[in-house]
Amino acid sequence: MSEDRGDQRMDPGDIAQSGPVTGPAPRRPVGTTADRGPAMGAGLGSGDLPTGQPGYDALAELYDRRFPGPWERPLDRHSLDAFADALPRGGTILDLGCGTGHVTVELAFRGFRTIGVDPSERMLEIARKRYPSRTWIPGDAHFPAESPQVRAAGPVAGIVARFSLIHVPPGEVPGVLASWSAHTEPGCRVLVVFQCLLEPELEAQEFDHVVAPAWRWNPSALARALDAAGFAETWRVIVCPDEGHPYPECHLSAVRR
Repeated sequence: MSEDRGDQRMDPGDIAQSGPVTGPAPRRPVGTTADRGPAMGAGLGSGDLPTGQPGYDALAELYDRRFPGPWERPLDRHSLDAFADALPRGGTILDLGCGTGHVTVELAFRGFRTIGVDPSERMLEIARKRYPSRTWIPGDAHFPAESPQVRAAGPVAGIVARFSLIHVPPGEVPGVLASWSAHTEPGCRVLVVFQCLLEPELEAQEFDHVVAPAWRWNPSALARALDAAGFAETWRVIVCPDEGHPYPECHLSAVRR
């Protein structure tokens, strides 16, 4: 890393040479290349799935095995490409609900300062071990305004929330989005990815989730919530269900007015 600039952009040496928590030591996130998603065979067997909703701390190692890289499907990468291409290179991006950090680090590879935020301390332990030079802080989906690391990073250019707002009860989502708006400047872009429902009469609905309580959103309803918080939708993409994804998924981008 370049010390004189004080930035946190990714260089090849930033990944721990002692290797990741599982699998061989990567140059990029384990099991991936710049163009492809997770390596085949990395998923969990049916016998590995727990009963109940034990939370991410309890399932961190299983999660890490199930998601060995940043992408499950090609559109995951393409939507992040579209989001990142609209941001100033070198800007700061918050990854809210970063998990074990693969997407956070992928953005660092692209020349951004990145800060990963997650409520699961065990997930953050895995991220810190695998990517020790990155910044990882505990927190929920709210903007981490009190974090010294976030304050030191200056204005935030982008916020990524991939499959993290689903765990926020719908009645609390407007407050979360308001916190994003209160601590960002016009031009800040957000990318929200979530399991969605397409019935026009429904705004949000709880659904079965292995790890924790979760809600699917109607994309238009979430776009309205973002708009009320000061973020204008720029694009959305709906991905159809498939064998490994029982619900449609929405990738929704918006910009701070």
